[in-house]
Amino acid sequence: MHLGGGTLSEPTTDGRRLKGERRKQELIEATLRVVARDGVAGVSHRTVSREAGLPATAAAYYFNGIEDLLTEALTRCMDEDAERMRVLAERADGGADSLRALAELMTEVVARSAHLLAEYELYLRAARDPRLRPPTHRWMDAVAEFGRRYTDDPVRIDVLVGLMDGVLLQSLLRDQPPTTERFEEILRLVLGDSS
Repeated sequence: MHLGGGTLSEPTTDGRRLKGERRKQELIEATLRVVARDGVAGVSHRTVSREAGLPATAAAYYFNGIEDLLTEALTRCMDEDAERMRVLAERADGGADSLRALAELMTEVVARSAHLLAEYELYLRAARDPRLRPPTHRWMDAVAEFGRRYTDDPVRIDVLVGLMDGVLLQSLLRDQPPTTERFEEILRLVLGDSS
């Protein structure tokens, strides 16, 4: 039966699909919390489902094994980070304000240290498994895109990409993470600014 061009079953199907997507997102967020707290070894269908406050079989229902769940978590993390970098790169004008905006973003990322720790745990999985690398490459490409707003020197761009990961990773090891001002000084040293 058609009502306004659709069938009666479409709203139910769409509702189920939306609920399924919401559940998957809850499970991915729970996975990141488990990874941050217990490392990748602590991830199981049961621990992730329990962390999400869902039935014990939920993770197994929505994901085809732990590898699928970890891959999805890595992909979402890296794609979210890459998108934020792309937005910054699009707005970057090669000046001090853009460096400051990136330094502020870095400070926000470091403030969510549990999330950052989970990202690096998953990032290391990509170092071991080439199938997981495309999302990490999207992140590195977005950082490089930002760097190209300041320089066309490929060495300086490579330094920036490595520096971002190194500085963020080292911030997890410090009692006092770098301030926005410190991040800005580091970025200025590598990229300078044209203002």
